Amino acid sequence: MLIRQELKAVIEAILFVRAEAVPVEEIARVTGASKEDVLTILTELTLEYNERKSGIEIVSGDAGFLMCTRPEYHEYVREFGATQAERLSQGVLETLAIIAYRQPVTRAEVEAIRGVRADRALQSLQKRGLIREVGRKDAPGRPVMYGTTDEFLKLFGLTSLQDLPAVLEEGNE
Repeated sequence: MLIRQELKAVIEAILFVRAEAVPVEEIARVTGASKEDVLTILTELTLEYNERKSGIEIVSGDAGFLMCTRPEYHEYVREFGATQAERLSQGVLETLAIIAYRQPVTRAEVEAIRGVRADRALQSLQKRGLIREVGRKDAPGRPVMYGTTDEFLKLFGLTSLQDLPAVLEEGNE
């Protein structure tokens, strides 16, 4: 069994190396600590990062805990190129937004909403690891359905899809 300070360091290291949210149960299993001890230490780490106004924060969501860049420093990190070497074009961003809000969604459904072909945008998003194939629709031709990835959540500083901003319907602005 790890001593408390060592357990705290191990939990911090786990969050640092994982690109996605880590469930408390998984941390407890790996470290041999109780879920209660893990939660206590995660709370302490979160407070410590907040108190020293670190450039990194620990956030919690439905999927677990995640270490990420504070929103106020995200632009600097993006400019530095730590997450995406190239900026996303307007068309690619529109395609990504449709997938994020309507997933799972097919290429044809994206094209119907955007009114233009989406092949290149989908390829670009898959290449960057922001979307992935999540299955096939039970329809003629069994088209591929797309959804977002953990990399998408990380890039936009989200812990889950429930963190997406609400969509304003036309005329309700």
